[in-house]
Amino acid sequence: MTAYEELLQTADDEGIEVIEFTFKSDIKGLYSDNCIAISRKLNTTTEKKCILAEELGHYYTSEGNIVDLKNICNRKQERQARNWSFEKLVTLKSLIKASFECCTSLYELAKYLDVTEEFLKEALDYYQSKYGLYTEVDNYCIYFNPLTVCKYKYKK
Repeated sequence: MTAYEELLQTADDEGIEVIEFTFKSDIKGLYSDNCIAISRKLNTTTEKKCILAEELGHYYTSEGNIVDLKNICNRKQERQARNWSFEKLVTLKSLIKASFECCTSLYELAKYLDVTEEFLKEALDYYQSKYGLYTEVDNYCIYFNPLTVCKYKYKK
C-alpha cells in the first residue's frame, strides 16, 4: 500500500469521504463536514498526497470555517494543519533514514520521502522554527540548514 493509499485509508477509517473536484480557482484542497476535495488539476500522486495530508490535518486540528485567512485565528489553524502534515509525511526519523540512503540534495530527499520539494522545504523550515538550528533524536543530531544528520560516537 502506498503512502497516499494509507492516507486514503486513514480518511476512510475516520468516516471522511475523499473526492477529486474541479475548483474554479487555484485551490488545491478543501476540508469540510467530513469531506476532503482534492483538485483534479494536481498532476501527481505525490502532490495529491501532500494536499491530502494537510486536509487531514484540518480534520484533526481545525474547527469551524477558516476560509477567511485575514482572520489571525484562521491563519493559526491553517498553520496547525500544515504542521500536522509535515510531522506526518516528513518525520525526523525519516530524515535520519534518508541520510543512510545517501540522499544528498533536496530533490533526492523529496523523491525518497515522496513529497514535493516545496513541501519538503516548508517542512524543514517548520522543524527549524520548532527546534532551532538542530535537534537530537536517538543517537543522531539533525541540523536543518543545511540539512545534515550526524551520528554520535558515544551514547549520551
